[in-house]
Amino acid sequence: MKVYDAASIRNIALVGHTGSGKTQLASAILFDAGMVTRLGRVDEGNTVTDFDEEEIARKHTLSASIAYAEWNRTKINLIDTPGFANFFSDARAALRVVDGVLLAVDAVSGPEVQTEKMWEEAEAQQLPRIVVLTRTDRERASLDRTLEALQTSFGRTIIPIQLPIGEEKRFTGVVDLVAMKAYTFAADGSGKMTEGAVPAEMADKVNAAREALVEMVAEADDSLMEHFFEAGTLSQEDLIRGLRTGVASRKIFPLVCTSAALNIAVQPLLDAVNAYLPTASERTVKAADKAGAETSFQVSESGPTAVFVWKTIADPFAGRISLFRVMRGAIKSDSTIANLTKEANERLGHLLLLQGKTQTEVAEIKAGDLGAVAKLKDTQTGHTLGDKDGVRFPPPTFADPVLSYAIEPKARGDEEKISTALHRIIEEDPTIRYSRDPQTHELLLAGQGQMHIEVTVAKLKRRFGVEVNLKLPRIPYLETITASTEANGRHKKQTGGHGQFGDCTIKMEPLPRGSDFEFVDDIFGGSIPQQFRPAVEKGIQETRVRGYLAGYPVVDFRVTLIDGKFHAVDSNELSFKMAGRIAFKDAMTRCRPTILEPIMNVEVYVPSDFAGDVMGDINGRRGRVAGMEQRASMTVVKAQVPMSEMLTYEQTLTATTGARGTYHMDFSHYEEVPTHLQTKIIAAAKAAKGEGAEEEDA
Repeated sequence: MKVYDAASIRNIALVGHTGSGKTQLASAILFDAGMVTRLGRVDEGNTVTDFDEEEIARKHTLSASIAYAEWNRTKINLIDTPGFANFFSDARAALRVVDGVLLAVDAVSGPEVQTEKMWEEAEAQQLPRIVVLTRTDRERASLDRTLEALQTSFGRTIIPIQLPIGEEKRFTGVVDLVAMKAYTFAADGSGKMTEGAVPAEMADKVNAAREALVEMVAEADDSLMEHFFEAGTLSQEDLIRGLRTGVASRKIFPLVCTSAALNIAVQPLLDAVNAYLPTASERTVKAADKAGAETSFQVSESGPTAVFVWKTIADPFAGRISLFRVMRGAIKSDSTIANLTKEANERLGHLLLLQGKTQTEVAEIKAGDLGAVAKLKDTQTGHTLGDKDGVRFPPPTFADPVLSYAIEPKARGDEEKISTALHRIIEEDPTIRYSRDPQTHELLLAGQGQMHIEVTVAKLKRRFGVEVNLKLPRIPYLETITASTEANGRHKKQTGGHGQFGDCTIKMEPLPRGSDFEFVDDIFGGSIPQQFRPAVEKGIQETRVRGYLAGYPVVDFRVTLIDGKFHAVDSNELSFKMAGRIAFKDAMTRCRPTILEPIMNVEVYVPSDFAGDVMGDINGRRGRVAGMEQRASMTVVKAQVPMSEMLTYEQTLTATTGARGTYHMDFSHYEEVPTHLQTKIIAAAKAAKGEGAEEEDA
């Protein structure tokens, strides 16, 4: 494999909504570039970038993967990213190490939820984009309709640089509006291309589209605008130069048309990538110096080595595989490099180039290129490698989990194996969380959605031989009080020697939501010696976390210690801790306790035709619809819904919208549970606890 320098490398992320044809497009690119001998197909499970068993079974990309193509003396690194909202963080991480984006948009569905999210993220990363209209051969495919939706969502700077020849099943090629040439393709999927003149019947439409393109290019550059006003058009040289400049500055977003399944117009897309998207050497990288001050530099082989690790793969055989981009300098196999994040040295073994799951060993990887290395000791996702006095890259941020499931091992004694395996998986996917709930004592697996958790469980079984059962978790309810009261707690016990004596009087009152617990010592004088007063608080703290109504922690209240009694001989810390527990339980009988439930902020993205059904379903889940936003053909429904009503929402949304809807939720606040539901919660808690345990707690 030839070693490329940064000026001959283009790092591109394929992004878009799930099902928009990204993986099929990657396969066609690799085939046309001669990297593979046959055109892989998603439905046959033989694509280069979807090689994981779970991806093949589900026919969807679930994890970002790398491939590369050599095209006209340029190396194009492709990162095929997942389009499911559950795996958005993986797609987001890929944008940290690329220089441009191919945004796949289905020619029938148009821009969808993840289209918008990836556009926003690419803009935040200041990345140039080419919009790729995919599946242009499908029934009801339309450039005009999709372009209108795109421009409505993202602005008029999305402009075609190609027009399709033929519509739907008659789609056979494209007219290049820059070169003013027609390219048609064989119907057998071979990618054989024929160059010709613009079809006569398309002349008027092509001329109008080219004029619009020329005007957009002139508008993006002041000097070209002057030429345009003087001459009424732009020269071919100015058009190409202005288009490249406009794309790099994100003032123009070219649109091209393809059918990857039929291998139509993929080669012109590769030419457009080389012509208009920036090279790796044109990338400006932001980082921090050793002192923490912000700095930036151009990707180059000169200067201190700087490497950013953007992803980790947990391989049960090869161990931890770190995927990286060399931002500056170069690295070589069998060398030592500093991990600047952990302040430790790492020994680099064999450096690898990845073509999907296929690994090719190379001696050196230069600035601008993507690579991988196995079995680094301390390095994890987001770490910086390089010279000891080099720059540090900001670590990525990962979304908090939105959904948890309780898991239990199928085989006895597998808890430790589960913990070890999940630790490895979390290295690969930091959006996964694994913990034991202190309230319910359940083992909880948390992630970005039901599919995310199911895929994680499948990895546990396939990679590490650990099988678990998934079940809905207990909702983290809380308890609180709604009235103030005073209470007394007296603990008195006489044994053969010293006895036990503690007496305290407390005032208990509610606090605003989110205040948790507050303890105030308001004793004047010595009715309780100073050294025993913290014991009263400790007794209340220990008791409140075990709950009163249904075993959930009691929150949002204040306890004021106002009086008490002690015995010079029999009083001690234990006595006053017990007195505090008794006083708390006594107060709870009169301060009208109630149960609180977590309320989630929910955003549902659905085709507008389904908005009414979605709102009706949310209302049926005790939700409150807060508003709606129209985004092209999609509607965003914003609502607040109790967590308990959202545990099975993903399945319902999939069934309602034919898998075209997605949602996101995060925690908002706690609210009081309706009385009729509180009765059910208390009854369920008592049944789970058992009468014997209940008596013991009392």
